[in-house]
Amino acid sequence: MGFDLTNFYEYREDNRLEVKKARDGLPNSLWDTYSSMANCYGGIILLGVTEKDDGSFATTGLKNVEKLKKDFWNNINNRQKVSINLLTDDDVVSYEMNGDVVLAIHVPMARREEKPVYINDNLFGGTFRRNGEGDYHCTPGEIRAMLRDQTEETSDMKVLDDMEISDLSMETVHAYRNRHLALRPNHVWERLTDEAYLEQIGAARRSKRDKRIHPTGAGLLMFG
Repeated sequence: MGFDLTNFYEYREDNRLEVKKARDGLPNSLWDTYSSMANCYGGIILLGVTEKDDGSFATTGLKNVEKLKKDFWNNINNRQKVSINLLTDDDVVSYEMNGDVVLAIHVPMARREEKPVYINDNLFGGTFRRNGEGDYHCTPGEIRAMLRDQTEETSDMKVLDDMEISDLSMETVHAYRNRHLALRPNHVWERLTDEAYLEQIGAARRSKRDKRIHPTGAGLLMFG
């Protein structure tokens, strides 16, 4: 899911988009949302934004954005605070709007071998999931299910580092997306770029080698 500043006033909070005022520093709830988005489908956290009564967004004015960024990176790389950092530098971007600054944090979906993503060094008390617009504690059963899924990487899930997304048949990708749209109109994935959509369905993943998105074995089989 990408953030497009030109669509700012059209956005609404959903299971893949969360806004936080953050005028006095990083809110504690930021880490609940990071965990929940990583354990589900990924998403965008916007700092310096508030939700109005009608559901639309307004900027709040962030103070000392550079310090905010530094505090964010210090915390997300602290294993006592967050179990794993899934982000790269490109996933945290600041935008100027109406004289204010909005900080957009792109949270990717964690791979199954990286789940559960939890906070405060507390597996059973700090693992969250996304449901609608909210962050909820995972049940012990949900956490154990994620732990069971931490199996060895299958050939279908393997990242093909030597291939690019452009090597796939985009005509076939678009036909697949159109069928999905017909079955699930207004689905949250409808707004995704092709690359982000492929990542969500397991046809592409971020490579550990170059931190870029490449096709997976499954993606090659589906759209090669």
